Amino acid sequence: QVQLVESGGGLVHTGASLRLSCAASGHTFSTYAMAWFRQAPGKEREFVGGIRWSGGDTYYADWLKGRFTISRDNAKNTVILQMNSVNSEDTAVYYCAARSGLIRSTFSDYKYWGQGTQVTVSS
Repeated sequence: QVQLVESGGGLVHTGASLRLSCAASGHTFSTYAMAWFRQAPGKEREFVGGIRWSGGDTYYADWLKGRFTISRDNAKNTVILQMNSVNSEDTAVYYCAARSGLIRSTFSDYKYWGQGTQVTVSS
């Protein structure tokens, strides 16, 4: 049974950095794509970025403008979202998701989801 567990969320100030982790278990993920989505209150869930376990190819949402990066730790079966220069618009619940195959930016393309971790940015 696939299990994704996010951690690392919290309350930070504008301009700070934050590191979110997604621990994956229950499957061999070598052919999977992992992604981060976020959902702010009253808004739809939106794609942040994704990474392929095999090869480490990444793909990011255009609005990120290089502020966040996604990496993976194969030994720990963990995907990392490094968030830099955060602002109030980054306040949201951040979700980790997994799918077999390529990275997709539509949340309905992902079969497995974590429970989410709250990130709140205060000014």
